[in-house]
Amino acid sequence: MPRRNFLSAGLRAAPGLAILSRLNRAYAAAAPEELAGEEPFWEQIRLAYDRAPGILNFNNGGVAPAPNSVLDEQIRLTRLANRAPAYELWTVLEPQLEAVRKRLAKTWAVDAEEIAITRNATESLEAAELGLELKPGDEVLITNQDYPRMINTWRQRQRRDGIVLKQLSLQVPVRRPEDVVETYRRAITPRTRVLHCCHVINLTGEILPVARLTALARQHGLISIVDGAHAIAHFPFTLAELGCDYYGASLHKWLSAPIGTGVLYVRRPLIEKTWPLFGEWPGEDKNIRKFEEIGTHPAAPHNAILQALDFYDALGYERKAARLQYLKMRWARRLLRQPGARLLAQPGRGHSCGVATIDFPGVDPAWLQDQLWKQDRILVQEITHPEFKGTRVTPNVYNTPAEADRFSAAMERLLAQWPHRKPAAAGSHAG
Repeated sequence: MPRRNFLSAGLRAAPGLAILSRLNRAYAAAAPEELAGEEPFWEQIRLAYDRAPGILNFNNGGVAPAPNSVLDEQIRLTRLANRAPAYELWTVLEPQLEAVRKRLAKTWAVDAEEIAITRNATESLEAAELGLELKPGDEVLITNQDYPRMINTWRQRQRRDGIVLKQLSLQVPVRRPEDVVETYRRAITPRTRVLHCCHVINLTGEILPVARLTALARQHGLISIVDGAHAIAHFPFTLAELGCDYYGASLHKWLSAPIGTGVLYVRRPLIEKTWPLFGEWPGEDKNIRKFEEIGTHPAAPHNAILQALDFYDALGYERKAARLQYLKMRWARRLLRQPGARLLAQPGRGHSCGVATIDFPGVDPAWLQDQLWKQDRILVQEITHPEFKGTRVTPNVYNTPAEADRFSAAMERLLAQWPHRKPAAAGSHAG
């Protein structure tokens, strides 16, 4: 059946995974790049989400909405737990977390006994940062573009334990991946113990050469910690191919799992050597589950991760990445015509995917963010860093080229207004 005829045959009434099942049959032969601009396909994906009327969300990088199938499952499980929590929560729902653990491990090609399910990237990464045994004078390498909360965690250890935090400066945009590796290499000394890096820098969208950085860490006997908050389910990769010791991520960003879900990977030999954030039960030293001991908490968000993985699998990893790249280039090509405009990460797949930050010289991004919301109900994220600034734009798979055009037109109008407006005060980093 021709694709467009197929889509007119009552498909619009189908929810969530049923949409994807039928779409996959209709578009089985289409390559991801071909499908990236096939709007009849993506119009159906849109139906899987409940969107706020009148709001254009181009800040999915902060936190993304879950598809309706995921939200419905979370609500169902919440109601189930609420009937008799002491039984339904602890006896029925919490044991089901093992299925989530196995599925996450399979998706990113690691051992299930190396995967802990957490509440966000912060909890995951701080388990590594605060749980490692370090002595006064031990050095930790990180960049000044890492997420501020991670930098502050290391600063706390600096004050508390006397470690040395070395913050490196990276090019913006990065010209060559080997330049990043060389920046880290030059900073290593005999006192260096930890190499901490982002997989995707949240400020710019730059994808760092993580596998090469972790190889550098192994070569020098260093522990590698990777902040994957903006990478997991954003574009295809496996944790196995990265070769890191620790990897922490939020699942409510690009996986579109329920808000308040995250994942922590710990290479198996290091589990015993890492103190958990909360006290563990006796005999759990080598058990990855010790990082999940946070007391009573809802099971529904964690268990509904399975539905988010179902949606991600059915959509297709390469398809998703190609669509995000397509939407980025839709607005970026137009706005790069503005005088002096530049992206803070090169647009090619090796450098960036769906996250992009654009700078307009002399224009305050905090003002742009404020006016986009007030005048157009468009959500973006301003970025202000001591070395650069810009407007971060992060569409998702439910967004359309028409919305990218609406955003671009709004930006063009505001840029024309800027000389006549008083700049707003500088803002701050965001997730």
